[in-house]
Amino acid sequence: MSTIQDDIEAKLAEREPEVEVLSAELRGDTVELYIDHPEGVTLDLCERVTNALPELLEEHGLTVSSPGPERPLSKPEHFRRFIGHRAKVRTRAEHDGHKSFTGELVGASETEVTVAAGTGVVTIPYSDISRSNLVES
Repeated sequence: MSTIQDDIEAKLAEREPEVEVLSAELRGDTVELYIDHPEGVTLDLCERVTNALPELLEEHGLTVSSPGPERPLSKPEHFRRFIGHRAKVRTRAEHDGHKSFTGELVGASETEVTVAAGTGVVTIPYSDISRSNLVES
């Protein structure tokens, strides 16, 4: 998880406590923020979250979005929640000669996720994941 995501989560925990930060990535000068909420993500919620982060807006552009069907996965609890679903996991370094694995999530501990991919079952430490998301079957 990135430092910018940690900062955003801390601020939103105070200002919009029911909002869950799924992913926050700096792309160029813009932060792409994916959020979720128990009652769903609406345009009004995206606007409230944008307005709740004025410090961030002083430094960067900001896009706030719902997770959609290709929901980002960035924390152990995200992976555990979607065991049995298909996901794409991209790694920083090669594992078994590959840096991208698409398959069923079959396990998720506090330190690593296990994916049954087309190339076989692979266990990947969270610290080596560069990006991951659900994929439609």
